[in-house]
Amino acid sequence: MPDVYLVRHGQASLLADDYDALSEHGKEQSRVVGRWFAARGKRFDYVVSGSLQRQIETANEVQQVLDLDPAKLEIEPDFDEYGHYDIFASYRPDLADPAELGAYLRGCENPRREFQRMFAEAFDRWLFQYNETDYPMSWKTFRETRFAAVQRVAERCQSGETAVIFTSAGVIAAICQHLLQVPDEKVTALHFPIFNAAITKLLCQPGLISLSYFNSIGHLEATETAEQPLVTYR
Repeated sequence: MPDVYLVRHGQASLLADDYDALSEHGKEQSRVVGRWFAARGKRFDYVVSGSLQRQIETANEVQQVLDLDPAKLEIEPDFDEYGHYDIFASYRPDLADPAELGAYLRGCENPRREFQRMFAEAFDRWLFQYNETDYPMSWKTFRETRFAAVQRVAERCQSGETAVIFTSAGVIAAICQHLLQVPDEKVTALHFPIFNAAITKLLCQPGLISLSYFNSIGHLEATETAEQPLVTYR
């Protein structure tokens, strides 16, 4: 039975002007993922990433730990996250520019908490008040394209083969929502608790994908210290 692992990217640079780059914290989280796979003898027949910088950087860090050929990495834009700047542009047009959003958050007493509050409101607006003039894509379309992408990877895997996909929380939530038939009203309960560098495992059979485990962070918890906490959401 083929296995497909979904890995959320490491922590991005939320408070910087370029959010899409991994923070130093995110790079270490990614290396911990690589060491966890290495300890279990995972080599991977297929290595796939979305096209976003934070996804590719996470894949690169893991590949270096596993000593995999960088050329093995396949880029599939259908594993990209939805454009959260597009969502913010509709919710808060004054913060549509990444630099403006970063500057605003840096001025808040608790920047990550403020981002989560705003993100939750903006996401709900997109999910339940979607219209074509405000957003480039609906959540339904996003979910369908992301599940179709994971199906394509699963169909390539033969018995006993494994694949790893480096992607984002929204993509993982969309795939799991489809598998578990979770209604849209409950999708944030899947989406928002997904940790940076968490691992989700899928089991694949011809014509069937099932969820083995979701949002695992044992590799991070076993490695972090008081001086270097590794478990983060944002």
